[in-house]
Amino acid sequence: MNVTSLMRKAATGGVLATTGLLTLTTLPAVADTERTRPDCADVKCVALTFDDGPGEHTDELLDVLHENDAKATFYVLGSKLASHPEEVERMVEEEHQVGNHTWDHADLATLSASEIKDDLQRTDMAIKDVTGRMPTTMRPPYGSLSDTARETIDKPMLLWDVDTLDWQHRDPETTVDIAAEETDEGSVLLFHDIHETTVEAIPDVLETLTEDGYEFVTVDEMMGSEVEAGTAYSDARSLD
Repeated sequence: MNVTSLMRKAATGGVLATTGLLTLTTLPAVADTERTRPDCADVKCVALTFDDGPGEHTDELLDVLHENDAKATFYVLGSKLASHPEEVERMVEEEHQVGNHTWDHADLATLSASEIKDDLQRTDMAIKDVTGRMPTTMRPPYGSLSDTARETIDKPMLLWDVDTLDWQHRDPETTVDIAAEETDEGSVLLFHDIHETTVEAIPDVLETLTEDGYEFVTVDEMMGSEVEAGTAYSDARSLD
């Protein structure tokens, strides 16, 4: 944990107790005033999403987002929460969104209905144990879905329309270029905060897209209440 996080932890007085999975006994402090949320009907909104964390680089990413007043959505793996609870607490404290990305990145298209239900419920409860909140959306690993998965999943399924391929090329400049070239109003951008090179790219991603007039909001803020359980969405334009 970096110095910024330690200072924040001391200020909020958050305390964790271990009972199997780490559970939150003191919820993160709530800000005195809520931020003014952009109205995506009036401004160009995009959703930055980060998969497969939390990890060792997540805290640094949160620093960058905080410095730029940018909000994001984190699709976390339930199996990683016990090792990085402070980062997930901080996500909620700083008004980011936390979503379900399964327990350990299983391909849901290969699982039975009962296996899918058990996996997602286990992950939901792990997230709630740390954040005090149930996730409202989920993201299937690899974007892989079967008919069984679509019929079983009881949340809106958020895919993406801008795949930065950051996990593949591991090059910050390429990540920035793809984001700049492929982003449109209502886009959902896919990144992975487990890679240091991705975190290195985010300041330039934010600067470039800000210059193009985009506002960075959570999935829920951009998609609103129109999304339905059991339906997959790749961007906000699909709601029109």
